[in-house]
Amino acid sequence: MKFLIIRYLKPYYPRMGVGFLIKFIGTIMDLCIPYILAYIIDTVIPLGQKTLIFLWGMLMIACSIFAVSFNVIANRMASRVSCDATEIIRHDLFEKTIYLSNRQTDQFTKPSLISRMTTDTYNINQMLGRIQRLGVRAPILLIGGICVTFTLDVAMACVLLATLPLLGAITIMVSRKSIPMYDGVQQATDRFVRKMREDISGIRVIKALSKTEYEVEKFRGINREVTEREQKNGMLMSVINPSMNLLLNLGLVCVIMVGAVRVNSGATEVGKILAFTTYFTIIMNACMSVSKMFEILSKAIASGNRIRQVLESREDMEIWALYEAAPQEKDNAEIEFEHVSFSYHKNEGANLKDVSFCIHKGEMLGIIGGTGAGKSTLIHLLMRLYDVDEGRILISGKDVRCYPPEELKRKFGVVFQNDTLFEDTIAGNVTLGRKLTEEDVKEALFYAQASGFVEERSEKEEESLNIKGANLSGGQKQRVLIARALAAKPEILILDDSSSALDYRTDAALRKGIRENYKDTTLVIVAQRVSSIRNADHILVLEDGEVKGYGTHEELLATCELYGEIARTQEVAI
Repeated sequence: MKFLIIRYLKPYYPRMGVGFLIKFIGTIMDLCIPYILAYIIDTVIPLGQKTLIFLWGMLMIACSIFAVSFNVIANRMASRVSCDATEIIRHDLFEKTIYLSNRQTDQFTKPSLISRMTTDTYNINQMLGRIQRLGVRAPILLIGGICVTFTLDVAMACVLLATLPLLGAITIMVSRKSIPMYDGVQQATDRFVRKMREDISGIRVIKALSKTEYEVEKFRGINREVTEREQKNGMLMSVINPSMNLLLNLGLVCVIMVGAVRVNSGATEVGKILAFTTYFTIIMNACMSVSKMFEILSKAIASGNRIRQVLESREDMEIWALYEAAPQEKDNAEIEFEHVSFSYHKNEGANLKDVSFCIHKGEMLGIIGGTGAGKSTLIHLLMRLYDVDEGRILISGKDVRCYPPEELKRKFGVVFQNDTLFEDTIAGNVTLGRKLTEEDVKEALFYAQASGFVEERSEKEEESLNIKGANLSGGQKQRVLIARALAAKPEILILDDSSSALDYRTDAALRKGIRENYKDTTLVIVAQRVSSIRNADHILVLEDGEVKGYGTHEELLATCELYGEIARTQEVAI
């Protein structure tokens, strides 16, 4: 929490200082009103001079106007500072999240990152605003009210003061227990968000399989967990207010009893007792505000720790120092895997085991294998979305770990297995913020076999896409995604099972267009259909993360039993 305050509030210290000064003056004005009232009752009224009563009354009105005006100005300044600081925190958190490695994203989990971006930053915003509004006002009212009561009557002030240590002890004890409990609430909220995300994304499948009640029951369980945790926190924090009310009311009763005795004995005046009851109300409200601040502070500390974990996460994919690659036997090698092994979970079995192959510039590599064979994992390693555990991957003779991230990513055009279209125009989804000309976009759409339906949509003025391209068919989505990958004319084009929704004729036309018009582009195709890769220069056959075959279509039919079985199953001509 200290980290966030020092890092993000430091630029606002001057503005906050002015706001605190204004709030201080406004609060002092509030404290003056009961004192003036007591003076009028005990001193001015007995004189019987209406002019003095009128003047002192005008002074009370002036203090009230100043108190309201200054507090409103200070509150507006506090709100502006808290919103501006939270905006920067949210921006930095989003920027850091975008640059997290895939491994770090897996560790934090996407629902947790969403929760930190939303709920946690909201808690920080509430804390910053509340601290500035009440962090000055409440302590001044509390301390100032106590000090003023001592100037009115020491005996009654001591009775009032005796209740405060008990109030402080209750607040501190409850706050210490609440911070870890709020952290537990946020973790349960992460699981809640994950469940909501899964169910909304898969709502069609749930309905199609008549699993609505099943999912509702699962949701009920996690919803109950969040509710129970929140109830425990609420029950804990609810101890503060009743305890304060009880102690303060007991103190007020004692003050009135002592005051009555002292008035009866002539040691004090009625006006002072009236002022005392007013100050007592002020002090009680200040204590309530302090308890509310502790509640919000407890939430903010838990949220601040979660935000800090992301902001302070270290880059785990550092750029290696450039070194001269060993002389290669294969000239002009564009992509080379050398005994690569990798596991997502290091304590479990390897997802890739001792994978080695080499392809040259302009060649086409086809990758095929069953579900979970490691095809997409190989692509992730090639693009350095993860780092290999053993071996190395070379692009143009240089280890991928030696490339700056931006330079490495510019080499690729990629369509992932489960890729995303954004709520934008088709052209906006193809360019994706890159400096591409209109001609580049049209050319990419043409070779991706997408220009036909794009022109039809343009004529109907249906350029914009819904979220995830929901208003496109599966084949249309894939063609727009392929156009996005082609638009920047990449050195290496990766198509990860990106033609599964295309008919055979469109798939063949797509591959033919790429081979004829992107001759210098090295093509890597992950496919389920042998027909999509049979003309590749090299075909890599994977099973359970191991290489079972490598060669041309004809070579693999003769030497790789697994490939031959796949081809026969799909009735591919041998």
